[in-house]
Amino acid sequence: MLKVSGIETYYGKIQALKGVSLEVEQGKIVTILGANGAGKTTTMKTIAGLLKPKNGTVEFLGENVTGLRPDQLVKKGISLVPEGRAILSGMTVLENLEMGAYQRKDKEIAKDLDTVMERFPILKERKSQLGGTLSGGQQQMLAIARALLSKPKLLLLDEPSMGLAPLIVADIFKIIREIKDAGTTVLVVEQNAKQALKIADYGYVLETGKVIIHGPAQDLLEDPRIVEAYLGRKSG
Repeated sequence: MLKVSGIETYYGKIQALKGVSLEVEQGKIVTILGANGAGKTTTMKTIAGLLKPKNGTVEFLGENVTGLRPDQLVKKGISLVPEGRAILSGMTVLENLEMGAYQRKDKEIAKDLDTVMERFPILKERKSQLGGTLSGGQQQMLAIARALLSKPKLLLLDEPSMGLAPLIVADIFKIIREIKDAGTTVLVVEQNAKQALKIADYGYVLETGKVIIHGPAQDLLEDPRIVEAYLGRKSG
């Protein structure tokens, strides 16, 4: 479904990605792991069109989409839930959700709104509340639900568990698995390596802008290098 080949992305003269390649198969959950500054968010932003790579290509469903704008990629079926959630704090929960469907012209939007609110009952309960007044966990659910309303074929999740309490983190990962089971392919960047590998089918580990290890998620869970670097700490 997604094939990233040798992307090199810069911030000014600083090279953040040094030939990153990865693939995401349809119907799978793939995770990208790595320490702060490894290039995880830069990879996601490059795939989502927020950054343009200097070299390399991004292919989606067999089409070269390198350099397309984020709105063009949303139309093609790629939707990003960014790090930090980017909730529209002065708009209600319902208005935030409606923004997720702003490019759609079909007649299924109302039905999909109902479906999303069934999946996230707290959002239905608080649909008239301003987005900025929700808790961190509720904002993360709103960000995911908003992205789902664009009807993505590929959902990009950047650090969905960041700053959340353990019980909420468990809920978020349960939701990610449910999204996959409902037919949406997922690429997730996550510092909580253990949780991410438990739900993922395949994983990539980034270090200083390069992929240093990749393989089936179960294999990575048992890889001594991963255990030592990411699983030995309580935070994952």
